[in-house]
Amino acid sequence: MTSMPGIDALRAQLSGRVIDESNTDYDSARAVWNGEINRKPAVIARCTGPADVVAAIAFGLEQAMAISVRGGGHGYWGAAVPDGGLVIDLSELRGVSVDPGSRRAWCGGGATIADLDVATQRHGLAVTGGTISHTGIGGLTLGGGFGWLVHKAGLTIDNLLAAEVVTADGRILGVSADEYADLFWALRGGGGNFGVVTGFEFRLHEVGPLVYLGVFFWGLDQGTEVLHLGREVATALPRDAGLLLVAGLTAPAAPYVPARYRGTPGFGLLLAGFGSAQEHAALIAPIRDALPPMFEFVTPLPYVELQKILDESAPWGSHAYEKSLCLRELNDESIAALTDLVPRKSSPMSFIQIFPLGGAFAAVKDQDTAFGCSRAARYVVNMVAVAPNADLLATDRGWARSVWQVLVPHSSGTGGYLNFLADDDSDRVHAAYGPAKYQQLARIKARYDPDNVFQTNANIKPAMLGKP
Repeated sequence: MTSMPGIDALRAQLSGRVIDESNTDYDSARAVWNGEINRKPAVIARCTGPADVVAAIAFGLEQAMAISVRGGGHGYWGAAVPDGGLVIDLSELRGVSVDPGSRRAWCGGGATIADLDVATQRHGLAVTGGTISHTGIGGLTLGGGFGWLVHKAGLTIDNLLAAEVVTADGRILGVSADEYADLFWALRGGGGNFGVVTGFEFRLHEVGPLVYLGVFFWGLDQGTEVLHLGREVATALPRDAGLLLVAGLTAPAAPYVPARYRGTPGFGLLLAGFGSAQEHAALIAPIRDALPPMFEFVTPLPYVELQKILDESAPWGSHAYEKSLCLRELNDESIAALTDLVPRKSSPMSFIQIFPLGGAFAAVKDQDTAFGCSRAARYVVNMVAVAPNADLLATDRGWARSVWQVLVPHSSGTGGYLNFLADDDSDRVHAAYGPAKYQQLARIKARYDPDNVFQTNANIKPAMLGKP
């Protein structure tokens, strides 16, 4: 095999490894979470610090290659691995340091949610961080960051204090509200459009290490009642709690599920409490009184285990597709549509995830961050098609799209949550941000990446500065 020009020089420059098809671990290095993605990048630069990233970007520009950034490899449409391109792989940058006194944490751009949780929970601290523990913190943060703590602490970006960014022209910038404030604003919701983020500093909150969880499950025939009940619980949800509604959930083969219900599709309500056992008991009592479930599971558990509880719903190598939108309200029309369409899914792994917002999320003004969904939205709804093979996914991809289309009239815009983008769709990117916010992001893009080097993402094209 003929070596690519310049690749030996890149190997000599990097402290980390440079991987191509000549390496025996090439296939494992290019693999990502979504089994639908089978792309072959020309070069994978496994960077160990910002200097490596600078060298990798320069190499990619010299070779006129598409340049992508890989953190946890958990994206739906495989932006981390462009065919024939260069992958800047941050998976070696997983270190986390915590200052419990100031309640701050610094983590590398390749850290996962699990990495961050383990380090912060040693001190009874946490920051909002997704629902699948092997998700990369980088992609999660740059797109917004929902999770169990969104009602208590807001989005992940609402707790971002600073970042280390390598720009397209090779600068290493310390970015915060006081330095490069425009870039700091754009990073909080604008995705990976503006540079390679090699480090994040977060504000932490007192959480755990022990929290409380109530899991309640009903059959498909009770979907309308469950979603009406979930809406009532969401409306009265205190700051110190987190709620997740799951439509089309298949009861797992878990010890807490009675054997006769395992594999049964239905509706789930999961209520996490971050206060006392008594406060959590008071929250869940009205649920079982209002609508007795088929089964329930109420338990204290470590916060790090709460963060892993949905991992089995998205095993590595799953074939997956997702649509997302933000609802103004979970109104009766939306509920009727969901209960009608949920049973039409084909894969037992597919489901619809509904996260109530409000609380700390709603306390942030729309213009304070680049996040796309309106802060007035009350719910984010994710139609998740997941299957063990491509054929079954093809069926449920159509199902997810049909649910999304029906819910659009009730949404706060057609763009949805861009971390769940499964199509390379520029119209959806525009719709997510709206004209004013997109134009502001495009102007910032023009300052820091005028040639659109970082475009294998939910791309924001640089504005033509100085022109109308």
